[in-house]
Amino acid sequence: FANPRLNKAYDALQAWKAVVFSDPYNFTLNWEGPDVCSYNGVFCAEALDDPNITVVAGVDLNHGDIAGNLPDEIGNLTDISLLHLNSNRFCGLIPHTIRKLSLLFEIDVSNNRFVGRFPSVLLELPELAYLDLRFNNFEGALPPELFDKKLDAIFLNSNRFCSTIPENFGNSPASVVVMSHNKLTGCLPKSIGNMAGKLDELVVSHNYLSGCLPEEITLLNTTTVLDISRNKLVGDLPRGMEYMQGMEIFNIRGNNFRSKVPESVCTLPSLENFTFSYNYFDAMDEACYPHAVPEVSVDDQMNCFAGANKQRSEAECSEAQKKSVDCSGACRSGSDGEAPKETPDNSEKEDKAPPPPAVSPPIGTPSKSEKDAPPPVYSPPPPAIS
Repeated sequence: FANPRLNKAYDALQAWKAVVFSDPYNFTLNWEGPDVCSYNGVFCAEALDDPNITVVAGVDLNHGDIAGNLPDEIGNLTDISLLHLNSNRFCGLIPHTIRKLSLLFEIDVSNNRFVGRFPSVLLELPELAYLDLRFNNFEGALPPELFDKKLDAIFLNSNRFCSTIPENFGNSPASVVVMSHNKLTGCLPKSIGNMAGKLDELVVSHNYLSGCLPEEITLLNTTTVLDISRNKLVGDLPRGMEYMQGMEIFNIRGNNFRSKVPESVCTLPSLENFTFSYNYFDAMDEACYPHAVPEVSVDDQMNCFAGANKQRSEAECSEAQKKSVDCSGACRSGSDGEAPKETPDNSEKEDKAPPPPAVSPPIGTPSKSEKDAPPPVYSPPPPAIS
């Protein structure tokens, strides 16, 4: 071996290969011999602390369809900055020895079969900025420490997490947070207002969130995507929605919202898609009708708009309207729904572009249309080994 660090990496990779049960594309077939830098999916580079030596700097086994688990020896790959295991059949727990990967910047274990509670050991990694746990079988509560960690991207969707969203949610500096398709309950924390100027996309659809939207949500003036569809949210939309100048996609489908669809949403300068179907709205401002905003895709079906097509029955709407909702005691401060700041002057909004997000999504962040869809399970096999 050229240096002891490559020797240690060799031992770790051999231990990993020993717990691979199935490798249909022969991804690890050439994991033999001391030349670890030639192994499929293994990348070498100069050591950060010594440019005169070469080390294993990353492992990328994406789309390998490999079945197995992660051995404790993975913690000996101490020079790697990325670990990509997307779309395999790895199972079991994330080993605690992974805490030794002090240089790890990105970890993507999405679309596997990992189990257990949230792998809090990952929050001990000092350099970690990109966390992707999508499409696994993690369960239990979300730890508050997750949102104190300086992560730029958090993908937790399609697991079995079941808890409220911790009150310190707004401490997170992440630009993209996706937590859809879990079993999250309770309010959307008021601390979300602290993410103003940082949060670009938030997707918490297909959960069990309840109560009214906190008025602090209107502080998110640079957020471009807000998807809270298919929850149990109630009441009206908070006043001051016009402050959300960067909004492009706003999806509140499948909740129990009521009252009036406000002009403040429909006239947002960057709005492209507004979906509020399957709620109990019974009125909307003139500016919200499709003919008034032809540049915006509007889905208003299955509400309570009198005389409109594809709406709920009168009996269903009447029954829903009988239920009282007091937003002052249901996740929202105050009783009037006012936004906690001055509203913007939109008199020249046609000539002004919305402010850009303060933090750009990291390289490799899925696009808006991809982030909530499962990664492909298979891809073409790696090149044949001669």
